[in-house]
Amino acid sequence: MTPTPNFQHPTPNPQPPSSILVTGGAGFIGSAVVRHLIKHTNHTVINVDKLTYAGNLQSLRDVADDPRYHFEQADICDRQAMEDIFTRHQPTSIMHLAAESHVDRSIDGPAEFINTNIIGTYTLLEAARKFWLSTPQPPTPNPQSPNSTPNPHSPMHHRFHHISTDEVYGDLPHPDDILGSRELGLENREGSTSPSPHSPSPIPQPPTPSPQSLFTETTPYHPSSPYSASKASSDHLVRAWHRTYGLNVVVTNCSNNYGPYHFPEKLIPLVILNALEGKPLPIYGKGDQIRDWLYVEDHARALCTVLEHGATGETYNIGGHNEKKNIEVVDTICEILQELSPVQHSTLNIQHYKELKVFVADRPGHDRRYAIDASKIQQELGWTPQETFASGLRKTVQWYLDNQWWWQPLREKYNRERLGNG
Repeated sequence: MTPTPNFQHPTPNPQPPSSILVTGGAGFIGSAVVRHLIKHTNHTVINVDKLTYAGNLQSLRDVADDPRYHFEQADICDRQAMEDIFTRHQPTSIMHLAAESHVDRSIDGPAEFINTNIIGTYTLLEAARKFWLSTPQPPTPNPQSPNSTPNPHSPMHHRFHHISTDEVYGDLPHPDDILGSRELGLENREGSTSPSPHSPSPIPQPPTPSPQSLFTETTPYHPSSPYSASKASSDHLVRAWHRTYGLNVVVTNCSNNYGPYHFPEKLIPLVILNALEGKPLPIYGKGDQIRDWLYVEDHARALCTVLEHGATGETYNIGGHNEKKNIEVVDTICEILQELSPVQHSTLNIQHYKELKVFVADRPGHDRRYAIDASKIQQELGWTPQETFASGLRKTVQWYLDNQWWWQPLREKYNRERLGNG
């Protein structure tokens, strides 16, 4: 049974402070997780990031001076570096987000995706296994004793949380390819047309899925791109280390994220920044590809909930219940920008940002539709997204308007050129 909108699970017992190693913590989702942990928990955070093109320490300037935050610039493929970090910081948990993640880049150069996403995950798993499972164990304290303290080397005290993507499942039937959206369970999702950019919307609730309409935790893997294939491989490694070695793991698979601090190679930040500069807004194919959109801060809350309260060995899908065609997303961004920062005709020689839309050749092997069934994490752990697509997208556009200090320097190292032509 789907909980009602006001359904509240009992509040879990608060977790004692621990030391959490976050890989990829200078990236888009990773930095949101680090900010959440520092601002809303008592945990210590060790951020391990190689600082590739998408890593940006400016995304963490709000928490960089906190005494519970530590940064280590290192490559997760470097076994010795990982073991040194484990020895010095003795983390009790890992949130593994470090990954190459842009599909277009994986088409142009798959080798880096194989190295980081597969070899990097293997290296991290082995470092965790050595530190958590091979270290001589002192006697485990009696948990009933008032003087008992957790043993950071206890196999039951550690956790390896692997963060993955819904793209490992392949794609779903598209409503244009079958009789109607009702067969896909879309009638219960947030509206299928572009929302008014300033009208309130109810908090989206998960639909009642019909067969094959949504990705569930038991959907077979069927990756389409070098990126999704490399992530599928890493998911399998994590589950194998759980079954074979007894590593305490949880896996999460999320839908498309959006929000502040997003590197402008992805659709939403690319469209916002291109529009502000009067550049073309490229739309792949007909723009009818459907994605389920998840506000990044909602995702960070979900990840921390799974880390602390998820069942060992389980997988949790995390989605925003917001299915939108790419063309709808672009049109909605243009409407919000037109309201918040109206076009300067004398500068851009257009009347409306929508005039910048340009349809381009589609991506090779482009998946048609992704959609997450997130009922398991809602029913078992009590998490639901707080942002609708309308509220989250407005916040995102406003953030980019207010924070040029963050994205202006990126123009020097990324000119937002088209990638992934195959």
